[in-house]
Amino acid sequence: MNFFKGIIDRFKQGSTATKLSFLVSGYGNFTRGQLIKGLIYLLIQLGFIAFMVLSPRVNDTPFGIQSLLNLQFLGTNPGDIFTNADNSLLMLLFGVVTIGVIGLFIINYLSNTKSSYYLDTVLAKGKKPNSFNQDLKLLLDERFHILLLTPSFIAATVFTILPTLFMILIAFTNFDVNHQPPGQLFTWVGFQNFIDIFDGSSEISVRFIPVLSWTLIWAVIATFSNYFAGILLAMLINQKSVKIKTFWRTVFVLTIATPQFISLLAVRNLLSLDGPINQLFLSLGLISEKMEFLTGATVDANVARTSILFINLWVGIPYTMLMTSGILMNIPKDLYEAATVDGANRSTIFFKITLPYIIFVTTPYLITSFIGNITSFNIIYLLTGGGPAVPGGYIAGQTDLLVTWLYKLTVEQNNYNLGSVIGIITFILTATGTLITYRRSKTYKEEEAFQA
Repeated sequence: MNFFKGIIDRFKQGSTATKLSFLVSGYGNFTRGQLIKGLIYLLIQLGFIAFMVLSPRVNDTPFGIQSLLNLQFLGTNPGDIFTNADNSLLMLLFGVVTIGVIGLFIINYLSNTKSSYYLDTVLAKGKKPNSFNQDLKLLLDERFHILLLTPSFIAATVFTILPTLFMILIAFTNFDVNHQPPGQLFTWVGFQNFIDIFDGSSEISVRFIPVLSWTLIWAVIATFSNYFAGILLAMLINQKSVKIKTFWRTVFVLTIATPQFISLLAVRNLLSLDGPINQLFLSLGLISEKMEFLTGATVDANVARTSILFINLWVGIPYTMLMTSGILMNIPKDLYEAATVDGANRSTIFFKITLPYIIFVTTPYLITSFIGNITSFNIIYLLTGGGPAVPGGYIAGQTDLLVTWLYKLTVEQNNYNLGSVIGIITFILTATGTLITYRRSKTYKEEEAFQA
């Protein structure tokens, strides 16, 4: 409401030049001697009008306006041997781009009126408006942040915001394997895809709940197992009795230095049916026949899940170990000395000083790690491919996470609408979890200093 009130106040309280700026962009700048700035505003307005009204006609309607009209139905002509079919995908894409153009124009339009109103206040104080050269100098000095952020804002709009909006809108269509443009049309279905996901009776819903449950279980176990194991490893290496600490840290860092997909593929071969791990277990008498750990027709889901959790330890622990090693070296020594004087034992010192201090510093990393595990694609796809498979449609395996299932739904089955729904749900989970956890943490509430 304050935003719209500010626009109305600018129109009511502004000069005649400012009022006319609401009609002709840049007018207020032209009349105050800012010709180049006014010309930029005017050219953007004329370019927008040309795009919306004077662009090449489609069905006797300018391209810009037709792109907005096409968003209503996403095509009506399925085509035949004499006429080309409407392309619903391109109609949705051009419609989103047109919305982006309108959004950028509105920003420019409001900037134009704000600039003219600002000139009113400058003249009311008896000052002289800045020339174009003076504005350029301000952009390189006091307003340098605007100069840097404007290209980033435009790039983020074009390459991030608009594609994200495009993919979100697909979740409200029936763009699936049975509606593939250009040969077939797809249209809006509202919230039907979300209803199908959560209604509990459809096949997609039956697949969704187990995948969501395993995703959350995986994220929690993978995050905290790596975190606390990394802390214990760092504390072990930092013991005074341990020699050549640099060597031991380097050994574990080699896991990070090796590209992850190479490590995962190597481990998958080690754990294969004819791999060395099976041969070792057979020779030691631990198993009576070869065992499938990750993939295969007879692999057990619990075995596969346990295997990837252990492999994830090997991949993830070094990160926490390195970070924790640096933190341990920076914990104030007087905290330990005071605790020792007060009679605290090692266990008390660890749980009252060391662990709280580490958690205080690493809470953002812990949250990031949790989000990364929810969207962990490589370790699942390269090790198990989401298997063991489950009979039925929508190919959701028993080790599939939401992100790997999304990949299968889109790339392998062309169910882009359901993939978009899964992507939105994944985002809501990660964003909500991140905001709630971080705002309730000591790192957020007591960011200035740690208190034991």
